[in-house]
Amino acid sequence: MRLRIVTPLSVVVDETAISLRAEDASGSFGILPGHAPFLTALAVSIVSWRTSDTEHFCALRGGVLTVGNESDVDIATREAVTGDDLATLGADVLARFRSDADDERTEHAEAMRLQFNAIRHMVSRLKPGANMGEFR
Repeated sequence: MRLRIVTPLSVVVDETAISLRAEDASGSFGILPGHAPFLTALAVSIVSWRTSDTEHFCALRGGVLTVGNESDVDIATREAVTGDDLATLGADVLARFRSDADDERTEHAEAMRLQFNAIRHMVSRLKPGANMGEFR
């Protein structure tokens, strides 16, 4: 089966694999040649796959995995880092991806708070019972 891992900026992996392991919200799963068409959202995790002679790893910052009719596996992700040392990927890269995801959640919450404050301020400036287009 053909495995492709792509980010918005590059094709990170494009090779033939004989098996693949990945992780979504429900847990870890495997893909072998002949797998039925499949679609899932991936967690921040490490994908592993075997070629004829070795096992490879790629840390993913979430993403979407699809298995097509020909058992081709395509993974689209925001960021991917490949490596042959699972310990390094697990310790360094996944920790950074998780930290980045936490920072993004905090930034999103702060942006929403600012938007709600702006809306609250605009609504408080309206005259009660006045036409919505009229201000004080």
